[in-house]
Amino acid sequence: MDRAEIVEYLIKKAGYSRRQFAEMIGIPPTTLNSMLNRGLEKASIDNVLKVCRGLGITVEELGEMASRGLDLDEINQFVKESSVPYKTGKLELPLYGGIAAGALSTIDPVTQRNVEYITLPKTLLGKYSDSKGLFALKVNGESMNKVIPNGSYVACKPIETIDELKDDDIVIFSHDNEYSMKRFRRDEENRLLIFSPESTYRKYHDIVVPYDTVNDLKIYAKVIWYAVTLD
Repeated sequence: MDRAEIVEYLIKKAGYSRRQFAEMIGIPPTTLNSMLNRGLEKASIDNVLKVCRGLGITVEELGEMASRGLDLDEINQFVKESSVPYKTGKLELPLYGGIAAGALSTIDPVTQRNVEYITLPKTLLGKYSDSKGLFALKVNGESMNKVIPNGSYVACKPIETIDELKDDDIVIFSHDNEYSMKRFRRDEENRLLIFSPESTYRKYHDIVVPYDTVNDLKIYAKVIWYAVTLD
């Protein structure tokens, strides 16, 4: 088996379709199709690295399996004994109600008794897979629909201070005790924090918070992942 055939076998063995695996590792499905149909020799090294990381193997190990001409049983044993564990770990994230992506609204109340959980493969969260305190929310509203559609589930990483954020992060925040999700940026010259919608609807506008009124502002988390079921 060549490298592309081994990759395709391991993707199927992990229970993914080509499209699901491509979305999981962050490359276009058409790119993965091209890699598997035409061979990995013409693929960029970055994409080969992403594929191997998603499968829990190194590029060198993939090459060794191909060069040794291993059969399926030998490939299974090789992956099992690999120095990089095959990534099957999952995370359970508490689902803390819903968040408005439109006009500010009060977040759905949640208690420890009625909290639900969603389960995600660790590989979906990439570098955040070992972060502490991750939680999920359901998006209600259209003000971020160019990026995150209404009805999406988002995974969020809590932050301690605003210094942890970079411009263009999507954040969960409250202003005057109401909650929303928007794109964040700083306007240092005018001493403003700006929370911007990204919507196909023009009715949504920036929420602007002057530095001297940040006592009414709390930024809870940054959005690190989302998913939505299509009609």
